[in-house]
Amino acid sequence: MQRFREIAPGVLVATSDLLMSTSTVVVAEDGACLVIDPAVSVADLRALADDLHGAGLRPRAGFATHPHWDHVLWSRELGDVPRYAAPAAVEIAETERDGMVSGVQRTAPGHDLELFGRLVPLAEDAERIPWDGPAAELIIHNGHAPGHGGVFLPDAGVLVAGDMLSDIEIPLLDTVEDDPLGDYRAGLQRLTAVSGVRWVVPGHGHVGDAAEFRRRVDADTRYLDLLAAGKPFDDPRCTAADTPQWQRDAHASHLRAVAGQPPDTGSSASAGSGS
Repeated sequence: MQRFREIAPGVLVATSDLLMSTSTVVVAEDGACLVIDPAVSVADLRALADDLHGAGLRPRAGFATHPHWDHVLWSRELGDVPRYAAPAAVEIAETERDGMVSGVQRTAPGHDLELFGRLVPLAEDAERIPWDGPAAELIIHNGHAPGHGGVFLPDAGVLVAGDMLSDIEIPLLDTVEDDPLGDYRAGLQRLTAVSGVRWVVPGHGHVGDAAEFRRRVDADTRYLDLLAAGKPFDDPRCTAADTPQWQRDAHASHLRAVAGQPPDTGSSASAGSGS
């Protein structure tokens, strides 16, 4: 396969040049597959579909980790299959569709809007993605976005973390919520509690091994602790020369949020990366 690399038996990951977005595929013994967060340009999705078809793999289900435009994409080449998400994520994808459409058209134009964001809500008490391949356990929380769903693949020891545990992004809080810091901390704690993680796949950034998983947990915990202290501080992910402006703006927005100041929606994560 040209784009994917197999990070563990039956788990393929591809990384786009645009936003360093990751796409994850879980392969069943019969060649059916679960596609998680395919991203991010039209050309990227076409290449993903071509690689899957070339390897004799057939998408049987999709999953969107959360309701931001770059995580609810699809193409006809990937097939007419159910694309699941947590109920809260589906609700956001429906009620905020216009803004999400604006985001995709601004950053990655040309996607089929008939397929964009058309998600199937999981049962409220769902513990796994309902497909007949390898177990895909759900870790649902409201950190980063309502109904954010991490996926743990216990057979392979792979944690698909959605837009958390990135090596290139700070923790990105949903500052329009009542307790964005508390929501994010609770989500991080849920991910940290997963036992048996050998590989972590962030929504944006590099795949990491078990040691890197722990390092990222520690780095993100430190960020949240410093944020809770309410004083200005820097994070290496915000001070690098190539740090995008939207991420610097997001950090500033977090500091305003913990100080009780109104959020600046123009500098939110969704206004920058869309993640």
